[in-house]
Amino acid sequence: MSPKKETLQFKTEVQQLMNIIINSLYSNREIFLRELISNASDAIDRLRFKSQTERNLLGDDAEFKIKLIPDEKKQTLEIIDNGIGMTYEEVMENIGTIAKSGTAEFVAALEKSKKKATPAPELIGQFGVGFYSAFIVADKVTVTTKAAGSDRAVKWESSGDGSYTIEETKKEDRGTRILLKLKKLEEGEQDFTQEYTLRHIVKQHSDFVNYPVVMDVEREEQVDPSEPMFDKDGKPTGAKMHKVIREETLNSMKAIWTKNKNDITEEEHKEFYNHISHDWNPPLDHLHVKLEGTTEYTALLYLPSKAPFDLFSQDHKHGIHLYSKRVFIMDDCKELMPEYLRFVKGVVDAPDLNLNVSREILQQDKIVRNIRINLVKKIFELLSKMDKEKYEAFYEVFGPVIKEGLSTDYGNKDKLADLVRFKTTKSRDKWISLKDYVANMKEDQKEIYYITGDNMATLLNSPHLEQLREKDYEILLMTDPVDEWVVQGLTEYDKKPLKSAEKGNLDVNKVDEKKKDDYSALFGFIKGHLEDKIKEVEASSRLKDSIACLTGKESDMSAYMEKIMKASGQDIPISKRILELNIDHPFIGKMKHMFETDTTNPKLKEYSNLLMDMAIISEGGKIENPSQFSKTVGELMTSSIV
Repeated sequence: MSPKKETLQFKTEVQQLMNIIINSLYSNREIFLRELISNASDAIDRLRFKSQTERNLLGDDAEFKIKLIPDEKKQTLEIIDNGIGMTYEEVMENIGTIAKSGTAEFVAALEKSKKKATPAPELIGQFGVGFYSAFIVADKVTVTTKAAGSDRAVKWESSGDGSYTIEETKKEDRGTRILLKLKKLEEGEQDFTQEYTLRHIVKQHSDFVNYPVVMDVEREEQVDPSEPMFDKDGKPTGAKMHKVIREETLNSMKAIWTKNKNDITEEEHKEFYNHISHDWNPPLDHLHVKLEGTTEYTALLYLPSKAPFDLFSQDHKHGIHLYSKRVFIMDDCKELMPEYLRFVKGVVDAPDLNLNVSREILQQDKIVRNIRINLVKKIFELLSKMDKEKYEAFYEVFGPVIKEGLSTDYGNKDKLADLVRFKTTKSRDKWISLKDYVANMKEDQKEIYYITGDNMATLLNSPHLEQLREKDYEILLMTDPVDEWVVQGLTEYDKKPLKSAEKGNLDVNKVDEKKKDDYSALFGFIKGHLEDKIKEVEASSRLKDSIACLTGKESDMSAYMEKIMKASGQDIPISKRILELNIDHPFIGKMKHMFETDTTNPKLKEYSNLLMDMAIISEGGKIENPSQFSKTVGELMTSSIV
């Protein structure tokens, strides 16, 4: 009886599917090897599971592996596994028709997703859609497979031209052998028969597959290993060499996230972190979680001890590597971690993720959202439980990034507010939490005071703080550019409003209304002279020793924010501010007397300019006419010396 053989046509939707995969969906040609190794790994997994109840299935072949056999001369590549294999019917079902993963509806969904740039679902590891990625690199694909426990083998072959053949054949051992007749190399394309190329692909995409991915390699070794290769002067001895073929394992198989957390050593953590992050500093801390239930995943995440070079670059990458059943799906997985935690490195292994057909774009679904929510929660817990010294070391490096979340992640605003730290007027050398700040507030203090700027020394000596310090109030000194967005997102903490020391009415020192009225005429004159620079002149409730400062309304942009916007090239309208003057300062009193004596005195305009310049300088700004300022101050100094 002759062996069964058939030549069949692909269904229309299958041919369409192949065209989509080959021409559109895979942006990286080397992905085909990941897919085929993944299928081989799954075939071994299924055999291991089945052998638990059918022990005779393994026979004498219990050493599982996946073997690559490249042939540069023939331009072929073989992928061989000793997994469960397939019967004739299973080949027809899983490869011939893609009955489970295909159909016209599936192709229609692919076409729709292609137009809308929305990913389409795929079950990872199934011998079907992913298998067809082989046609990206191959002119012809031949599959020879024998099911475990069967005495017959099957051969499937196609050139991807609309038809395939399937026939019974002979094969000594169980498992599957895929032979790819590679396409002619174009200039600049990878040669998938080269040892280096295959090593790189396996390391990149299949390093943590649970079974060894092996390949025979040619090495030159000494005929007599005991014979020295160099003499005492370091010169070659001419030791005899010969070429040998050795089977080498290409992947590490160190999927340490699958191990019990108590069985992983610190050295293993360091080695694994170095591998995935390319950061050779040890990690500051790690988080290892495994969730079972409706949403299953394992995560092994690390907090770096040093900031990556691209932390604030627009082209920065997230540090999460996504795996499914130990098979690499993607790095830079932004969907699993918010932007303000982009420094977190590690692996998430989720077996039930919905992916598009190329596994290159993650589908936004409930599973992904649940994983993200849980991971963020766990990271918050890790940070909140750190001892003070370790957390401050972390915050010195990543504090500005954490603070980004206060204006972007409203749902976690309270938790983030507990994590942020600031220097203050009473704590210049150590970090203070908002919780500690509130606990230290004076009994009559109702608001959390802060001031923003780019220089700590300038803020500490800012005239805006004089009356607040007189009251012995503590003020947050915010020197990170992101702090301007922090105070927009975080308007209160523990029911205590955040209040800028340089905007609005502080209500900490009442101004004598009668005395204030006495200065209204002088203030009107100064406002008229400086009307192109300021919008108002007012008696200050902030100042105690200084003579002048610039402030704004509650809704106005701060001076620091204006500086940031200008530095970033933003075209912002000129913002006029309020010139506040200290009516208890002797100079203002003498200027009032001069004004009342002679309103046409040219010195009044000079002194008005001087007050404006002094207010600008006191907050670290640049004045328009430094030479005139110097001249005026010099004259005042001369006149004061008797």
